[in-house]
Amino acid sequence: MFVGKDRRVFLRTIRTGEKLQTHLGQILLDDIIGLPYGTQARTNIGMGMYILPPSLDDVINELKRETQIIYPKDLGYIALKLGLREGMHVIEAGAGSGALTSVLALMVGESGHVYSYERKSKHLDRAIKNLRMLGLDHRVTFIEKDIAEGFEQADVHAVFLDLHNPEAFLGRAREVLRGGGFLGVFVPTVNQMVTVLRELYHGAWYLLQAEELIMRPWITIPDRVRPNDEMIGHSGFLIFARAVAREVRILPEELAALNDEDRPLDG
Repeated sequence: MFVGKDRRVFLRTIRTGEKLQTHLGQILLDDIIGLPYGTQARTNIGMGMYILPPSLDDVINELKRETQIIYPKDLGYIALKLGLREGMHVIEAGAGSGALTSVLALMVGESGHVYSYERKSKHLDRAIKNLRMLGLDHRVTFIEKDIAEGFEQADVHAVFLDLHNPEAFLGRAREVLRGGGFLGVFVPTVNQMVTVLRELYHGAWYLLQAEELIMRPWITIPDRVRPNDEMIGHSGFLIFARAVAREVRILPEELAALNDEDRPLDG
């Protein structure tokens, strides 16, 4: 990764005989082979650019995409809320360009696996290429299929839905989740959030949560620290729930009779 004084990032795989062309000038890649990370290279017009190892955040921001990706600010939180760890098996419905897929694959490790469903071949091809570029494709099985036909796995640890109508597939998700398993849903609008929550409330789910993450970057120049002029105002809503065997519901009239302190916090 090459970063200049204006913090613009350039990601390149180093190959002999190639050049990196930037707005700060040109760097011959042969000249930097063998240099340690943290070194400042010079372009042909004398501008400095630091050579740094990219983080997954850097790579995701530079991924080639066919769809709008889930932002890094949400990706890490999703991984946390799904309880992801080494050895887990996870289903993702809606591969998009593979941003979330890459985080899931990284978290489940070599002994885990991700099953990524996508019905549009163009999106699937892009996700496969991006995961291959990251060296994580062997941890993912990509499946071109409409999940209305059902999932092909069973007893998985977590399911994440990033679809335009996720409420229609909550039953499918519950079928393949083990008891206590994690569900995550991403929706862009309040209307969709309400629809999903209503379906979850009346299904075999518990510990419902709906959240929105807003990240505000700051300018870090010591003499004029202040909020950045630009920020991501809204990316989407995150909904989480746990899979349970729900056979008994509290009826509306029973709920009305409860004292406030005895009321359930969610479905």
